[in-house]
Amino acid sequence: MPIEAIEPQRLYRQISDQLRKLIIDGEFPVGSRLPSERDLAVQLGVSRPSLREALIALEVEGYIEVLMGSGIYVCPPLPPTEGEIDLSSEEGPLELIRARGVLEGEVAAMAARLGKKAQIDAIEAAFDNMIANTNAGINPLDADRLFHIRIAEATGNSVLVGLVTQLFDARLGPLFNRLHSHFDNQVVWNQAVEEHGRVMKALRAKDPDMARAAMQRHMDISFKRYSANLTGHAKEKPAPVKKTAAGKKAVAVKKTPAVLAGSVKKRSEKARV
Repeated sequence: MPIEAIEPQRLYRQISDQLRKLIIDGEFPVGSRLPSERDLAVQLGVSRPSLREALIALEVEGYIEVLMGSGIYVCPPLPPTEGEIDLSSEEGPLELIRARGVLEGEVAAMAARLGKKAQIDAIEAAFDNMIANTNAGINPLDADRLFHIRIAEATGNSVLVGLVTQLFDARLGPLFNRLHSHFDNQVVWNQAVEEHGRVMKALRAKDPDMARAAMQRHMDISFKRYSANLTGHAKEKPAPVKKTAAGKKAVAVKKTPAVLAGSVKKRSEKARV
């Protein structure tokens, strides 16, 4: 039997695997509400961003449902015909934002230093499309993507263009899409326009330091935006009525299973909250 390389599993997958097993084993019955993100993170010994990514993975897989202003609830099992969703190759959305901050800060600085007038004009045209879409109540994602790619193009480096495009397009995957769906609204679009406007101002001024700072600020705000409480700060609401396969009402679990405590160790990752 040939020896196969062992690949380290992403931390958010380790967390979601354990929570999924607890759900399947009945530790968290159908219809019960999970503990708060803060409590789960403490008991698992992981950062809240990694826990957030794990919860989003479980939501995409259909094991939990996030109800804004209420909580996170366990869902009935998916019909066997729907099969399992394979997320093993998906990067964590919040890790993607951090990676983009490191890369695109320097890309913006290079664009401010090296970009030709025609290239800066093309970036501004994409920014104007963002504004027009936002004002019309249209999701400005396409214009947003073009804005970042054109900044990379202004560096004159095709490798950077490819990397920026690859990282941006990674946000079109199921994990980022689901996370984004919880925060996608006109207010967020307006905030994004303001953040991109700072980058545009720095590029027009041909100020590399200002461009780097503006892009990193945009990514930092994005990270904080998607790290906010998933369920909001509304008053606690009763759990929705859900039924088990036997047709009986599920009983909510108020205590966290003891098996959670210390079961997922914090690797080299530091809490970022």
